[in-house]
Amino acid sequence: MRLVAVAVFAVGCVCVRPVFADDLPSALSKKPTIVVSGYVETFYQWNFNEPSNFITNFRGYDNRHNTFSIDNAVVDAQGTLGPVTARVALQVGNTPEAYYAAEPVWKATAGAGPSNAGVWKFIQQANLAYVAPVGKGLTIDAGIFLSPIGPEFLAVKDSWNWSRSNLFFGLPAYHTGVRATYPLSDRWTASLQLYNGWNSVIDDNVELSPAAQIIYSVPKLTFSLLYFGGVERPDGAPEGRGWRNLFDMYLMLHLRKWVSTLFHFDAGFEPNNFGVSAWAAGAVYIRFKVKPWLNLSARADTFYESIPTNALGTAAPIFWAGSHYMSSGTATIDVRPNENLSIRLEYRHDETEKDLFFAGQVMTDTTGNYIPNARTQNTLTLGGVAWF
Repeated sequence: MRLVAVAVFAVGCVCVRPVFADDLPSALSKKPTIVVSGYVETFYQWNFNEPSNFITNFRGYDNRHNTFSIDNAVVDAQGTLGPVTARVALQVGNTPEAYYAAEPVWKATAGAGPSNAGVWKFIQQANLAYVAPVGKGLTIDAGIFLSPIGPEFLAVKDSWNWSRSNLFFGLPAYHTGVRATYPLSDRWTASLQLYNGWNSVIDDNVELSPAAQIIYSVPKLTFSLLYFGGVERPDGAPEGRGWRNLFDMYLMLHLRKWVSTLFHFDAGFEPNNFGVSAWAAGAVYIRFKVKPWLNLSARADTFYESIPTNALGTAAPIFWAGSHYMSSGTATIDVRPNENLSIRLEYRHDETEKDLFFAGQVMTDTTGNYIPNARTQNTLTLGGVAWF
């Protein structure tokens, strides 16, 4: 599989004509286009469980009770010269600390440094792109990307609610690899992708993970269908080398100028030594544009996971620490006093099958880890995001 991946990447690189010494005058005469942008997300949250450890658990990013905090602070620089673009987005805050937590850990050796979340978490995106002169333009890019799975965005400013759904939190947040994107028409776009896997800059198994996506987009409707496959358990896992299959679909409808809806469905399965691990998840959104400066949004989502067991034992859960489901209901008021400022007030209710949340006095185990003691949590969040 690795040899195939190298061959694919090499074929993509053949298209890029190198700049030789004789070409330098003409290359240097071109002026690059440089765009610098960024945003800051800050919030205060009250968790009605009043956990003593100040943690709103399994929320992902807005995860701190009774304290002011930073979800994310991002600076994004993108430079383009002809058909080549380089992009680096740097970040710091609760968000990268949470979604990089699953990054594989590799120890240092005498000749190589370590690889872990601490090395990579400050990078949100780092990639290069080349638009090859093929038909309408074939874009080939490689590096670290935010995941194309689902309709929500990592940046709060681009999403309808302040918090993201359980689907967004449970599913992959980032990938490292190469992808090719081609506009089939004015409405259809197709993409083929090859990544290390789920949430991994450096892989922890020998297989790479292919993905394919097709998007249909017109002014009042956007539809996406995506497949992602691969072995996602680390080498030596008791579950074996099971191939994980993920299917993702979403549909966004702008019914009127003042109301939009969004439907998201995700499902998958993984045959392994203990049976078949599987999941199904869905989310429904609605947003009302009451005034040019005022949006009202609501979301309901649920995520069910099936965990197989047999005489050999039980498979490690993929998502929710052994709970079969995680469900949430969210309502958000979004006030925009300026075109680059959003202030949001959000109420959210979470519930699950097992104790996964914290409430009151939180105990620790013998290793110092917090012991969850609640099956529900309700929060009120006041957040602001500004961007440039």
